[in-house]
Amino acid sequence: MENLNFHKQKLYSLILAGVALISLLLPWFTVSAGGFGGASKNGFGSWGLVALIGVGVVAAACFMGDKSKVFDEMGKKLALGGFGAIAGGAVIYLIRILTIGSGKYGGVVKTSPGLGLFLGLAAGAIGLLLLLGIVKVPKSIDDKIK
Repeated sequence: MENLNFHKQKLYSLILAGVALISLLLPWFTVSAGGFGGASKNGFGSWGLVALIGVGVVAAACFMGDKSKVFDEMGKKLALGGFGAIAGGAVIYLIRILTIGSGKYGGVVKTSPGLGLFLGLAAGAIGLLLLLGIVKVPKSIDDKIK
């Protein structure tokens, strides 16, 4: 693979933003009406749009400045805000599903969170932990030899 000249912190942030973007395509909640089938909805709506904006902010922060160096102060703040928006949008969406969703129509209509919601929440949380330094960027074998 060709050398992309990305610093590892920016590369991992960009990968997590890509995972969050893919999570928006997956179901964020499913609705089932007893034995009559059901439907699902992806993250491109409501509070999922906050997560989409967060993906754009993280991607923009990764391409700002020198890509081969660690985030500068402003880039780090932008990326933290983007990951916060991804995680925050997913958390608010989850709270709405769990509190509002299952009380309609006498309990016949059930809603449940989907895989995309949890994947987006995980991508946002891991991105925050990575940029705050709580989770360290793994070192490759080449870095240990130098």
